[in-house]
Amino acid sequence: MDLRALVIAAWATCVPAFAAPPTGAPVLSFPLACTIGSNCEIQHYVDDQPGPGVRDYHGGRRSYEGHNGVDLRVADMATAGKVAVLAAAPGRVARLRDGVADVSIRAQAAPAINGKECGNGVVIDHGGGWETQYCHLARGSVRVKMGDVVKAGQPIARVGLSGQTEFAHMHITVRHGGVIVDPFAPAPGAPPMWDAASLRQLAYKPGAVLNAGFAAGPVTLEAVEAGMGPPPGRDAPGLVAYARAIELEGGDEIAIVLKGPDGGVLAENRQTLERDKAQHLLFAGRKRPPAGWPPGRYRASYLVRRAGKVVVARNFELTL
Repeated sequence: MDLRALVIAAWATCVPAFAAPPTGAPVLSFPLACTIGSNCEIQHYVDDQPGPGVRDYHGGRRSYEGHNGVDLRVADMATAGKVAVLAAAPGRVARLRDGVADVSIRAQAAPAINGKECGNGVVIDHGGGWETQYCHLARGSVRVKMGDVVKAGQPIARVGLSGQTEFAHMHITVRHGGVIVDPFAPAPGAPPMWDAASLRQLAYKPGAVLNAGFAAGPVTLEAVEAGMGPPPGRDAPGLVAYARAIELEGGDEIAIVLKGPDGGVLAENRQTLERDKAQHLLFAGRKRPPAGWPPGRYRASYLVRRAGKVVVARNFELTL
């Protein structure tokens, strides 16, 4: 089957063109079976900046040059295969691909993806020239066939790591007449294409915490992406609080503080970022004291300050 239409000719180099949505544009529902702020977040928006430079619909930098869709990222690879991708609006399956491996493009064993940047994908025709495209789906998870009629909210696949991607997510692109449309800002002054319930989930954030928790020792991005293990117990050799945040900016002041049951500070780590970070892991901890960990509640706080204002915050705790 010829699947060239699944691939956007200039995936990451061309500046998107945008179409004003005429009457009859589909109303979009949230396309993942997850909850923003719990097990998924928006990683990137459409790049609405004509020419060089990056600007998301909110005027921020949560995109990259020429990005033509919305990236909905799940918490980690352990979560990915469990999260269903949902049809954003009713329509008919126009094109699809399955069989591409779930491998980060940075892995040594990553296969060639020329012509398959979308990875495993589905395109749904909503009529009137409108279509949505869903990319980076898990291999073997596509549940629809060419020509199938689908309803809004119907599961069509699961989130994966196929195609041109380094992290588990689903990329959704909206087009009208083959031209990219930003569903958050389809035209100057036009309302978003999302329904009211989706808009509540998709409220704009200047950044977000994707993962936070406790470990018994130093934490790596690889371990977080794998899902980490069970939280440490009272016999743990160390107690470490960690948080992985996404879409931070150069100049952001970040801090994580771990406190014991008595409220005293056990460990802290503070940094100022020199450049923008698509993701960033910060942790702080200490070794087990000679008498063991005192029983009680251990609290951690993670903060990101931007231009003196707190823009990201997460508090979490562990009882030993």
